[in-house]
Amino acid sequence: MTLPAPETVPTPGATAIAEAPPARDLRAVNPSPEFLRLIDHNYARRHLVLSAGASDGVERLLVAETTGPLAVFNVGVRLGQPVEPEIHPGELIASAIDRAYAARAHNRSDTSGNGSAPGDGPEVPKVTIEGSSDVERDLEAAVRDAESDLLSTQGKAPTVRLVDLVLFEALQRGASDVHIQPVRDLTLIRYRLDGSLHTVRELPGALAAGVTTRIKVMARLDVAEQRSPQDGRATVTIGTAPGSASSSSGGGGRRIDLRVSTLPSTYGQRVVLRLLDPARSPHLLNFAALGMPSEVEQKFLAQVSKTSGIVLSTGPTGSGKTTTLYATLAWISATNGGELPQGRRARSGGGHGSELNIMTVEDPVEYDLSGPGLSVSQTQVDLKKGLTFAAGLRHILRQDPDVIMVGEIRDEETARVAVQSSLTGHLVLSTLHTNDAASAVARLVDLGVDPFLVNSSLSAVLAQRLVRKIHSACSGRGCSECLDTGFRGRLGVFELLVLDVAMKALIARRCSAPELKAQAQRASTGGGGGMVTLREAGSSLVRAGITTEAEVTRVIEALEATDGVVT
Repeated sequence: MTLPAPETVPTPGATAIAEAPPARDLRAVNPSPEFLRLIDHNYARRHLVLSAGASDGVERLLVAETTGPLAVFNVGVRLGQPVEPEIHPGELIASAIDRAYAARAHNRSDTSGNGSAPGDGPEVPKVTIEGSSDVERDLEAAVRDAESDLLSTQGKAPTVRLVDLVLFEALQRGASDVHIQPVRDLTLIRYRLDGSLHTVRELPGALAAGVTTRIKVMARLDVAEQRSPQDGRATVTIGTAPGSASSSSGGGGRRIDLRVSTLPSTYGQRVVLRLLDPARSPHLLNFAALGMPSEVEQKFLAQVSKTSGIVLSTGPTGSGKTTTLYATLAWISATNGGELPQGRRARSGGGHGSELNIMTVEDPVEYDLSGPGLSVSQTQVDLKKGLTFAAGLRHILRQDPDVIMVGEIRDEETARVAVQSSLTGHLVLSTLHTNDAASAVARLVDLGVDPFLVNSSLSAVLAQRLVRKIHSACSGRGCSECLDTGFRGRLGVFELLVLDVAMKALIARRCSAPELKAQAQRASTGGGGGMVTLREAGSSLVRAGITTEAEVTRVIEALEATDGVVT
């Protein structure tokens, strides 16, 4: 039979299925390395499709009676060449598939010398995207080409080029996420810039399926599955614009990690890509670059220099908590946890290795903290394998750690294990979702931690927000560079609560968060260097001309109002 070709992807070639000689022994099949590398084992097993080798630019495929034509077509698209399927008994193909992938895993294990792939996880797809010296012009041309000829195969297909340019533009603008959202008759391309989502262009609705398929191929997702959510990842390298020098494309050779999520919606599949750019890796920054005032920095580093206890970073999603903890881990690794002399600003990285065993359990691992001068072991949560935050923390305790970072304390089990870890001589860093520092104490009690254990284990809580900075180039009036917002870049606003004797007495009496906050502020009136609230820190940035009163109200005061906390 002849397979129908979807209109959104290039036809890889003729795919007529023929009966194979019944005497053929599938145990002698030798699949092509490209098939085993590009086609996931689960996909091959689910659809019962396996390579029988390639010759003369054609991939021969073994398929079953139940194998769908679209599955065969998708394999051809993924391999980028014509395929010739032939039918065999399903049970024989299933056995051949398992043997082929098991042999490949064994060969990779022998090659690596340690029995596992780097990172002890699936190989992350690697893709090269072409840059551009004029993104706006090239994007318009790519949209026109993709509309007029979706089946073009000369050079990179128009849809592939279009996705390249969208990612390239997003990285140029410093976006943290790219949203591809199909609506009625349109496909919206939206970038999250400085915490806010901006619609940067509208594509014809007909391009949605092709763009989604290309991104799925990049992340090795199932392009045939359109009714279920999927998650994947890929590593892309920014190439140079064709015919241009590396410098003209703005960073040839940069590697970017992508986290890809797809979700069915009314008008098609919605795609969100998280862009993790090591060039902006937060652990390379110093605390001043994060926006932390020197007086807050000195007190904070005094707490993370201890050999035990819990230090928490709190705030809503997207407030920079993980960034601060990454910078903290890098500082601890570079300085071996030693305190800085009074008045000296801390810088992350640049050390010669650490005498401390620093380990993390995260969901997900957003940035790789390994490298020269940084000795941090990172573990990612895997719920399918039972590796939760609490389970990961327990296993880490058997690895003789000195410093532990738990991505988030979100349940009673994790909270109790974290407290016990700190009480047995470990420094524990973690995050909580609370609106201010004082509320973190109440949150731990709500999670089932006894107040006396909070007093014994908790050292400090750092609440924070990110406010947008006035764009200096246009003085906040708005321009094309800042998408007419008047803002460019963000800066942290911090509130540090350190548990002293008076604070612990209030916690023991189960006092409320407003009472704890008031006590922390009163300490400053006696010259003890008490807590500067988020609102006060934000107001100081307004007075310095760094941000606006409206921005502080949007980020800080609005959240405080919803929390019912009067400051």
